[in-house]
Formats: sequence, structure tokens, C-alpha cells
Amino acid sequence: MSIDVIMPQMGESIAEGTMVKWLKNVGDRVERDEPLFEISTDKVDAEIPSPASGVLLEILVREGETVSINTVVARLGEPGEAPVPRPVTQPAAAAQAAAPAPAPTREAAEAPREVPPRAEPAVTRFVRSSPVVQKIASEHGVDISFIEGTGTGGRVTKKDILRHIEQSAGMAGAPPAPSPAPRPQTAPAPQARAPEAKAPQARVFPAGEDEIREPMSIMRKKIAEHMVMSKHTSAHVYSIFEIDMSNVVKRRDALMEEFASAGVKITYLPFFMESVIRGIKEYPILNASVDGDTIVYKKNVNLGIAVALENGLIVPVVKHADQMNLLGLAKTAADLAARARTKRLVPDDVQGGTFTITNVGVFGSVFGLPIINQPQVAILGIGTIVKRPVVIDDMIAIRPIAHVSLSYDHRVVDGADASRFLATVKRELERPAA
Repeated sequence: MSIDVIMPQMGESIAEGTMVKWLKNVGDRVERDEPLFEISTDKVDAEIPSPASGVLLEILVREGETVSINTVVARLGEPGEAPVPRPVTQPAAAAQAAAPAPAPTREAAEAPREVPPRAEPAVTRFVRSSPVVQKIASEHGVDISFIEGTGTGGRVTKKDILRHIEQSAGMAGAPPAPSPAPRPQTAPAPQARAPEAKAPQARVFPAGEDEIREPMSIMRKKIAEHMVMSKHTSAHVYSIFEIDMSNVVKRRDALMEEFASAGVKITYLPFFMESVIRGIKEYPILNASVDGDTIVYKKNVNLGIAVALENGLIVPVVKHADQMNLLGLAKTAADLAARARTKRLVPDDVQGGTFTITNVGVFGSVFGLPIINQPQVAILGIGTIVKRPVVIDDMIAIRPIAHVSLSYDHRVVDGADASRFLATVKRELERPAA
């Protein structure tokens, strides 16, 4: 008997997921716990393992479709086994197709001939074209339902609509011939054809053909929504400090072998995490959130660490960071970053953050002004570490310098507290190695 594969719930607040990619094709053998498909939610992207061993008999949810949790997305079974009729996807599609049918029966007595042409576009207008195709159609006033699609399942592709527009442009070039019809009486036949040659050329290149349009990924959409919401929610203010990293460089060099023996490659990030924790303990307002007109102070320090991915950004959280030593911070941060890049995070890994750190310097930025990660009230941006000439005791010296920025919510954090917090971070980073 076939086994249903469902869209899993990747967290309490998650109600739907988007099918990003199928890792197996229909007819392929799949083992239990082997990655079967990849989904994207508003919290995390993840590869979903197969619930059982068997052959992939049927795929019910195509790539790019968003469905509710517990929706049957595929079926597994034995070779040659016939899949059970779809209980979720098929009826939904059938209901959409059948919905127009009752309406025409009511109108049949009045306008029986108008029913068929209305029914067909209703089924294909949205389902069989991408957002890119729909946008091109809108720009050129084209009804997609009249275009025969060459894509999978009759889907109208970008090539289809561009071909349709080009053909329409060619047909539109013909009317200029009748328009100069009065002129043939004066016998300037060659002149009558000149406009015909120019008219099609004016529309050979549809608007936007010199552009490449690509729909946003689910992750990109969620990032956009979250960032815009944050700017509308918090009164963003920024402070920047310059920090001498000489002592951190010495501490890192001294600990490199010890950390390597523990299986961890030590970077500069754990030192910033350590200093931020100290700053939060002295100024807990930086580890808070806003609930209406109430300030909520968080007891635990859960540090979010922004990780850049190939197609976006994700912020896994180091839980109870204030209870870890430097090695624990380094090991946990490295593990989360590695799992984020291989899509092995679970929803709990990206929830509950109270303060975020983002390292814009890893790509060479001197400093950045990051957007606050809601519902937090502050985020620290780390710039690149560069050797610069500085004045020390009225003498010029070369020191490794980093700029750190703090973006904070001025609704609850004042400039004085922000500067004091950064001063603590600076003090902790510049202190000599013990």
C-alpha cells in the first residue's frame, strides 16, 4: 500500500511551506531518512528526509507551489504499484475547474454562447504562467489564455509570450498598408510601403527585452518583508566605534593550537560575542524588546549570528550564550553556520534571538549600518580588520583596526546607553590577554 508524504510543520508558528526542489524523480528508489525534497518557510530552508523506503510513485506538489502543512505532497510505494487517487491536490484543482461550470448552467438560458470562452481562461490564466510571463503580458496588454503554451502541462513560458508579441507586432505592421490607401490615387506606391517597413521595426524589441527578470525566491521575499517591517517599526539610529584589535590578534594566535585540538578553527567572531555579552550584562536595555508600550527585558542572552548564504541571509541563534566560554561560543557558532549553509537547520535554531551580530567585514566592508532584526532592539555590525596608522602617546604606530557599528531602536535605547555599551565592547576587546 502506498505511503503518503506530507508537508511537515517546521515550527509552531509555521502554517505553510513552499516546495523549492524535488531531489528525486518519479520512479526513483529512495531510502528512509534520505533527503527527498527541499522546502522553504518564513523561518528556515530545509531538506526533508523520506518517511520510509520505497519508490517515488507520484509527485503531487510541483516546485514553486506553496501548500499548507500536512498536505500530501507525494506518495511512496513498491515498484509497479499504482498510486491511490489524490485526496488533496486533485480535488482542489477539480473544484477550481468545476466552479465555473455551475455558473454557466444558470446563465445558459440567457447567454449559452458566452459560457465556453469564459471557462477556459479562468482555468489557465494564472496556473499556467509564471509571474514574469504575467508581468510581460500586463505590459503589452496580452491575454495569456489565448496563447498556446509549450511548457510542462501547457504552461506559457517567456519564449511563448515573446513570440506571441513579436507575431502580433508583425500583424500590426500590416494595417499601415490600408491607411495610406488614399495615396495610391496619386500613384506613389513605393512611398506607401515605406511606413510598412518601419512600423514592425519599431516593435521588434519589446519593452524590457534588454533586462533579465527573475522572480524573488521565498527566502528573498521573507527577507524583504522582514526588513521593510523593521524600518517601519523601529526608529533606527547608529553609532560607530573604532577598536584597536592588537590584543585580540595576540589572544587568537595564542589559542589557535588549543582550539584546533578541540576541532575548532578560531576566528575573531567569538571575541566579539564575548565582548557583546559583557556589554549586555552592564546595559541590559540592549537585550530587550518592545511589546506595545512595555519594555520586555530578556533574562537569557541568545545571540543571533547572521550567516550569508548563496541566495540570501539567515540568522541562527546561539542559545544561552552568556553561559558559554570562548571555546563554547566558537564551537556553537561554527556548527550553526555550517548547518545553515548545508540547509540542516531546524526551526528552533533560528528562533528566540535577543541580540544579533553581523560580520560585514568578511567581505571587505569597513563598516555597515545593518537593519535591526525584529523584535530585538539592536544589532552589532563588525567591519573588516585593517592595519592603519594611529597616534599612540604622540607617536605614529601601525595597528590592526576594526570599526563596529550599533544600530539601535531609539524608542527605547538612547544614544548615551548605546555609546556606553559600545565603550564596554571596545574595552573588552582591547584588554590585554590574561
